[in-house]
Amino acid sequence: MRKRSSYRPRYVLTNPLGYVLESISPVRSHTSFMLDLKIKNHAAMTLLTTGKAKHADIDTLIAMANITEAFARLGFGQDYADVVRDGLQALRDVGKRGALTGNFILKAQEMNALNSVMELHDAQIEVVTLKDMDKAIALVREEYRLRKMTPILEKQK
Repeated sequence: MRKRSSYRPRYVLTNPLGYVLESISPVRSHTSFMLDLKIKNHAAMTLLTTGKAKHADIDTLIAMANITEAFARLGFGQDYADVVRDGLQALRDVGKRGALTGNFILKAQEMNALNSVMELHDAQIEVVTLKDMDKAIALVREEYRLRKMTPILEKQK
């Protein structure tokens, strides 16, 4: 049996100063990224409110809500934890109904909850830096990897 090597290759930055300067810059300074993100999120929400949403639109809204929750955990909008919880519950309810019937139709309470989460997400994006965004994405990916996320439909036993 061969001995395991202790060598682990490490990622080498080609421009470490540029990486540091970019990571402390606010996300709002990247206007094209911000515009694309907002258009994508709001378009998915519009399709959901009109009853024309597909699975991809629900996936977009789930990703937005998960990032909003991660930002709240990182300290951006901790006071609005109930808004995030209500929005995630509304998405689960809509997703469950949509998975069973094929149509994603919102109720009034769910629409209000999702609109509140969308407003919170837009406000968070205005104040976070790229480093905070990377941390939030890493947090969501880790939660997914550890299977801590609540699925829309529970597996039947």
